[in-house]
Amino acid sequence: MPLLKLILQISLAVFSLLAIMLVLLHKGRGGGLSDMFGGGVSSSASASGVAERNLNRLTVTVAVLWGVSCAGLAMLERFL
Repeated sequence: MPLLKLILQISLAVFSLLAIMLVLLHKGRGGGLSDMFGGGVSSSASASGVAERNLNRLTVTVAVLWGVSCAGLAMLERFL
């Protein structure tokens, strides 16, 4: 069981970092962190609709995997 706990902890850390990076990649809706990276410079440099949709799907997938690994780690701590 210590190996499973270690795997879940590492996956939780990786999914956390991925979620942060993916959220920062999203197109800005106004002022904020996205403007700091050039998100508010011009509308012609924005991502296409397909790329934005794929980024949304990837972000949701990573968020769900983060939640599953968090719940798995909590159940492992609670019941074992």
